[in-house]
Amino acid sequence: MSGRLPEINYAEGPYLNTCPATAKHFVNDPTHAVLSSLRSLTLTNPSLLLDEAYKIVYRHPSSLCSAGNVSLICGGGSGHEPGFSAFVGQGLLTACVCGTIFASPSAEQVRTCLMHRLPPDSKGTLVILANYTGDVLSFGVAVEKARAMGKKLAMIVVGDDVGVGRAKSGKVGRRGLSGQAFVVKICGALAEAGIDLDEIERVGQLVADNLISLGASLGRVHVPGKALAEAKEEEERLGPGMVEIGMGVHNEPGCEKTNTDLPGLVKRMLAQMLDTRDNDRAYLHVEQSDQTLLLINNYGGVSNLELGAIVTEVIFQLEKEYAVRPRRVIAGPIYGSLNGLGFGLSLLKLTETGLGPGKSMLDLFDAPTQATGWSANIKSDTWENTYTNIQEAEVAEERQVKPSNLKVDPEVLEKALKSGLQRLIAAESNITRFDSIVGDGDCGVGLKRGAEAILKRLNSTKLSEDLVLSLETIVQVVETTVDGTSGALYAIFLNSLAHSLRNQGLSSVTFVAPGIWANALSLSLRALSKYTPARPGDRTVVDALYPFVHVLQQTEDTKQAAEAAKEGADATKGMKPSLGRSVYVGGEGYKEVPDPGAYGLSEFLLGLADGL
Repeated sequence: MSGRLPEINYAEGPYLNTCPATAKHFVNDPTHAVLSSLRSLTLTNPSLLLDEAYKIVYRHPSSLCSAGNVSLICGGGSGHEPGFSAFVGQGLLTACVCGTIFASPSAEQVRTCLMHRLPPDSKGTLVILANYTGDVLSFGVAVEKARAMGKKLAMIVVGDDVGVGRAKSGKVGRRGLSGQAFVVKICGALAEAGIDLDEIERVGQLVADNLISLGASLGRVHVPGKALAEAKEEEERLGPGMVEIGMGVHNEPGCEKTNTDLPGLVKRMLAQMLDTRDNDRAYLHVEQSDQTLLLINNYGGVSNLELGAIVTEVIFQLEKEYAVRPRRVIAGPIYGSLNGLGFGLSLLKLTETGLGPGKSMLDLFDAPTQATGWSANIKSDTWENTYTNIQEAEVAEERQVKPSNLKVDPEVLEKALKSGLQRLIAAESNITRFDSIVGDGDCGVGLKRGAEAILKRLNSTKLSEDLVLSLETIVQVVETTVDGTSGALYAIFLNSLAHSLRNQGLSSVTFVAPGIWANALSLSLRALSKYTPARPGDRTVVDALYPFVHVLQQTEDTKQAAEAAKEGADATKGMKPSLGRSVYVGGEGYKEVPDPGAYGLSEFLLGLADGL
């Protein structure tokens, strides 16, 4: 049962590097993929064992707090990880029986688990399944055989999907989705507490009866080992911008295809789940006074960044449109669909269990577990604590700036700044194109975002005739909107510029002349050099900044200085990079285009000069 898996060449396979992204896999052999994945569970949780022949993951007898407790098992096709093989562990499942990818395990696999892989002294076994015909039949056969041998068993079949209404689902009933995780978690906590089988089954069914779930996906998934033609068909099924609502976790078609943004998608999904006027799908009525738990399930291919945006949108709309404020929120991969580019929502209405203090649905959900696949690691007292907002006042106090004696005509300054910013925004496409060749392609977007934010501030806030106060207004925007290396460099330079202007030593009110600007800019360059080794000739933004400051010092002519910045930026074309991401990109692209950062700065300075 613990022999080493056979060696395999992971690079082999007809699809690697020759197919759509959905069909690229590190392991193209589906059998090896499943067995390797199951083996990993014993490597990340030493209290687990694996029966490779029957694909059963189960707890080591020594890890059980009481061998007489009720056993919990789940099962189904592989490809839904972490559900439910990674839910084997203290506080959750006793065992899980796995089939091949998206295929039910055989009745013999399940029978072997029930008869030989569970504690012999267990007070009974509860089988929890998602409502799929193959799973129900295979487990049903095994359950009946085990009962005939004297085993005490119960079975809960979870159907929580609202993507298919009553009329279409007919006698088959609702499909099982990620809401099954709530049933497993609550029943697992009861079993760990020594509750008897009948009560666990009753509460588990109560949970299942108060569940609703719905999924959405941007495309079908590709199963390792399937044909390339199928992968292309899957990729082309929806087309650009389309999303399928109600798609199942085995590539089953959904109930609607639409073209919408995230807020529009979430609005439709929540309406389908919670609109009581939809008689075909109103499986659960959730009132404002009801307490709920929310699960946002990653099908496997949604980035953590996008999943966070989805979480925020769902919770915002739940509260705004339905006055529903979940007591707990869990987000992440729970019941996956390989590398599926989709997510699912599951909502559980908390209902009284009748088991007394400490055994409410919320208490049982919060109960500890050592299963590697369970990602709800925030403790109950953290959820229940009240946190006051103390940061905003502190930040506002820190940003207070003392006035200076340096005066400018705010209208002239605003006109020049807007001219420079608008020219920078217009140059975004060129900057992005240059950066896509020699960098990661984000320079133009970042500079445009910062420029647009400054323009927005200028349109909403009048500049002061105090130069330092006006400059501080711009610095605040740069610090919060321009990210990456460029953002840090600009923030250092502009903060130093404000400091240098203030320290000019002027004791009386003075209108700022080009000479004062030039001196302060020169001091700011010196400060910047402490934080970056970049110098002219290194192919960075400094190749435009240095000549601008140098010529301004010599001539006090902004137009000549801006032209010098342009010449410096143009000179970076063909200049081999010494610093920045271009060093790592490699290739000969630097010979074709100027440095994106230097080009962007020169465009801003040219626009600034035109506006004066």
